[in-house]
Amino acid sequence: MKFDLISFLTNPFVPMFLATVTGLLLGKVKIGKFSLGQSGGLFTGIFMGWLLYSRYCVTFMLDPSDAKKGLVKGAPKYATNYLVNGVVSNDIFIFTLILFIASVGLIAGKDIKKIIKKYGTQFIILGAVITGTGALLIYLATLVFPGQNNFAVSGAYTGALTSSPALAAALENTAKFGKAAQAQVGLGNAIGYAPGVLMVILTMNFFPVIFGIDLEKEKARYKFEMKSFNKKGENEKHIKEVGMDVISFLIVCLIGYFVGSINIYLPFVKWFSLGATGGVLIVSLCLSYIGRIGSLTFRMHTAVLSAIRDVSLSLFLAIVGLQYGYETIAALAGSGATIALIAFVAGIGAMLVGFLVGRYIFKMNWIILAGALCGGATSTPGLGAAIDATKTDEVAAGYGATYPFALLCNVIFVIVLRMIT
Repeated sequence: MKFDLISFLTNPFVPMFLATVTGLLLGKVKIGKFSLGQSGGLFTGIFMGWLLYSRYCVTFMLDPSDAKKGLVKGAPKYATNYLVNGVVSNDIFIFTLILFIASVGLIAGKDIKKIIKKYGTQFIILGAVITGTGALLIYLATLVFPGQNNFAVSGAYTGALTSSPALAAALENTAKFGKAAQAQVGLGNAIGYAPGVLMVILTMNFFPVIFGIDLEKEKARYKFEMKSFNKKGENEKHIKEVGMDVISFLIVCLIGYFVGSINIYLPFVKWFSLGATGGVLIVSLCLSYIGRIGSLTFRMHTAVLSAIRDVSLSLFLAIVGLQYGYETIAALAGSGATIALIAFVAGIGAMLVGFLVGRYIFKMNWIILAGALCGGATSTPGLGAAIDATKTDEVAAGYGATYPFALLCNVIFVIVLRMIT
């Protein structure tokens, strides 16, 4: 019997499952009242991603400081695959993301009309405040750290707010400066992504502690606010739930992916799209609210959808770590540490300002505000952390209502940043 250990280890499914399992085990470790929960996979993924990429790709590079120079002659197939696709391919990343977003949207969609009616304007403002604060802090960072590459810093903004459409806009607007400038934008995004995810995870877990928020009281307040709409004539649709309608679930994924792929033109901003996250989220929320179309039922048992959500989220977070592990650790060990710090501080500052506005000016309860903050940061991993920290899927409604406005503002601000830096 033959067994090729290297082929086994470099198969994308092996590190993906291993990082997920070890991450969930790490997430069970408690320090006081704090635990990483499902977010543990992000950290085990980062470590494994760095380890595997360093061992099975970097060692075969012509120039480890410049991956674009390629690999040495005769480099093994797995090294080439890592160079092209990373430790785990983007297709697997998108697949787990779609499953997670679809399940969360279908769970939370039934209350979306009530939430938008109550907080609609506030969501628009929060989306602008969070993304605008992040852009302002990034701009100030270029003044405080004048030695940094401005293209990389603008890329760090898109990474800190985990926004692919903003990254696309940044790349488009730097095209006139050449491929070297675009490469710096991409590098900044890669360096800023993991700190951006970490920032949201920390805020979801520590804001309630720092500001003395009673989670159970906030849940009770949320339920009371939703019931008050029924008393005012906003009666809830009573649609019988099914255990699992596989066809309906896949239709949500298909239509959502289609909607996310549509390019939308806006003056000055030019073309942008909602991406897989935005498209699937909006479609799942809308169809869940509608509940039923003909023989298709979009109201499914929460327990079933929660199981899909938990599995896909755990895999998704581990893949994020695996994808960005090498860049993150290499950056922290080298000149990219400053950019990583800038991304982290800008993200924390944006979330803090958004929290203060939402909590003390708009008087929003934490369940809705937690989702709105993650939506304002356009952070899908953050949504997972918010669900994990609050122990309720209802945060997804606030996320879904804020996300489109924040996404648009994100694209606008990244263009403005490129113009003034």
